[in-house]
Amino acid sequence: MNQFSKLALEAGPLIIFFVANATTNLITATAIFVAATLASLALSWALLRKVPVMPLVGGVFVVVFGGLTVFLGDDLFIKIKPTIVNLLFATILFVGLATGRLFIKLVLESALAMSEAGWRALTWRWAIFFVVLAIINEAVWRNFSSDTWVAFKVWGMMPLTIVFSAAQIPLLMRHQLPTPPAAPAQDDGPT
Repeated sequence: MNQFSKLALEAGPLIIFFVANATTNLITATAIFVAATLASLALSWALLRKVPVMPLVGGVFVVVFGGLTVFLGDDLFIKIKPTIVNLLFATILFVGLATGRLFIKLVLESALAMSEAGWRALTWRWAIFFVVLAIINEAVWRNFSSDTWVAFKVWGMMPLTIVFSAAQIPLLMRHQLPTPPAAPAQDDGPT
């Protein structure tokens, strides 16, 4: 599956949430968001025969907090979901740092070869970024309308995350390890 398809599977439910909120109300939009998230996870499974960890974790939180929002008719739960998820990720990364386990490395080492110092720096940066996202989410939902919060969730958090990710490229390049050359194919002789 190409990168665009993966992005569509991950961002699609958020965009559907934004459109549903613009045309209905936050409770109904949340119910649609939960359904779109479940559909996205099912489609990911059907196409890949696996569901990537981050969308799966995010999906569980959408179902739990979205379900509470719909069931109780209280939009507080969907609004605090990003805060709780970001603080959970930050906590996991900080605990990993404190115990000598670099969880980002476990998730990304098949795609990136970096020095331990690079993994540690990347872990610190992401942990702090998750805390900042949680603080921003709290500020937005507490001080602005629900419509503004939804717009920020869709058009603010994702671009902030993309910009932050891109800003990590110099760190990745600086700590990148050389990849070993591929082993030559063995010749078993004439057959």
